[in-house]
Amino acid sequence: MRVQVLQHVPFEDVGSMADWFQARGCALHYTRFFEADAVLPPVQDCDLIVAMGGPMSVNDEAELPWLVAEKAFLRHAMEAGIPVLGVCLGAQLIASALGARVHPNPVAEIGWFPVWRAEAVVEDCFVFPDRVELLHWHGETFELPEGATLLASSEACRHQAFQIGRRVIGLQCHPEMTQQIVADLLDECADELRPGPWVQPPGRLAAEPRAYLPGNVLMARVLDYLLG
Repeated sequence: MRVQVLQHVPFEDVGSMADWFQARGCALHYTRFFEADAVLPPVQDCDLIVAMGGPMSVNDEAELPWLVAEKAFLRHAMEAGIPVLGVCLGAQLIASALGARVHPNPVAEIGWFPVWRAEAVVEDCFVFPDRVELLHWHGETFELPEGATLLASSEACRHQAFQIGRRVIGLQCHPEMTQQIVADLLDECADELRPGPWVQPPGRLAAEPRAYLPGNVLMARVLDYLLG
């Protein structure tokens, strides 16, 4: 199985998904947009596309013209029925690629906060837990694309997860997080930790290992669902 990872910064990789991919013998291929020679493959060569996070905005096309090509790639893949998973910025890119507006959230949401299952989920959609505490690190949110089903919400951000059809899931939250990625985020993005009602201090963000397990289990279930 070929997995194409769309990576936007060096410090936001696939996290706990690496174990799932390794256990199933998946071949990971990367498009690293932070490198000058970034190349997107033909979508038909991909069995799964995973669009990861990053500190930029999907609206930064003038400064980051590769965003235009990435959105077109995602749109083409979804039209072709290829499974697509977006995490944080990746979910916003899916939404934007399908014509939905991405804009600042009323508040920045950076920290460990609970997410809960949406009240009305279409039959056969992915089912979130009733409640699970996950890491969040974002200042923007998205409108739901046309035809999308809301899967989960948090108090600070209603649109935490959505699904389109059977093969597309976008996650604003970060179930894939690991201690190393959080440590890297604290090194690279500490300037984003401006005081706010939904922004936790570095000591709280650097959680104990057990805090990551529920999210990592959830992410494995998402991958099982998309490729089942």
